[in-house]
Amino acid sequence: MKNLSVAEIKTFVPSKDFEVSKRFYQQLGFEMASEFDGVAYFKLDNCSFLLQDFFEPEYANNFMMHLLVEDAASWREHVVETGVVDAFEVKLTELIEQPWGMLDFVIIDPSGVLWRIGQNI
Repeated sequence: MKNLSVAEIKTFVPSKDFEVSKRFYQQLGFEMASEFDGVAYFKLDNCSFLLQDFFEPEYANNFMMHLLVEDAASWREHVVETGVVDAFEVKLTELIEQPWGMLDFVIIDPSGVLWRIGQNI
């Protein structure tokens, strides 16, 4: 039988202003591990994504990321404490218990990308 194991999957996240988005994600706590030719590799623990110097409004405004965490309340508190909401004028929602069995909140990055950060309950 063939070995079809997968090592990783990453998505390319759009950015309206590449420099602003890089600062946003770093302030949020992601490590920028590398950058080359308009693509920055961000990681945190065993999660990662590629921030691209590319922006198409319809694409960015319909782009969503889901970050599954162990403690959504602590993550929301962390987001507030980083100061990104005021520094980058982004939207942050309250923590909500969802009917699909998650406790989560939303933060929208400077380019309009919606991040749903939540935990299973």
